[in-house]
Amino acid sequence: MAVHLTPVAHSRVQRFVSSTPGALGLRFGVTRTGCSGWGHITDLAKDQREGDTVFEQDGVRIYVDAQSLPLVDGTEIDFGKHGLSETFTFNNPNAAAECGCGESFTTDEALG
Repeated sequence: MAVHLTPVAHSRVQRFVSSTPGALGLRFGVTRTGCSGWGHITDLAKDQREGDTVFEQDGVRIYVDAQSLPLVDGTEIDFGKHGLSETFTFNNPNAAAECGCGESFTTDEALG
């Protein structure tokens, strides 16, 4: 099991964490949203919660809750410009289909 940051995402997360007092790393997971069912969420982790799995990549920690882990296992997180904004993007091997705008995804299990 693993979640991986590209070099660009790693650099960005490292800067976010080092400039935020009390931040331990990146919290990464999913939430129910959109027309396809699941959306990726990111935030700065301020604590380690019960059930979290922690991945470490070159000094950067990624915290994933137990419910999200099966849905994000193997995901590569990138960071880049998209139009006028900069944002994280996700290459998630568990996403069987995405909605038209790409904001949410579904899994093979949900597709039946």
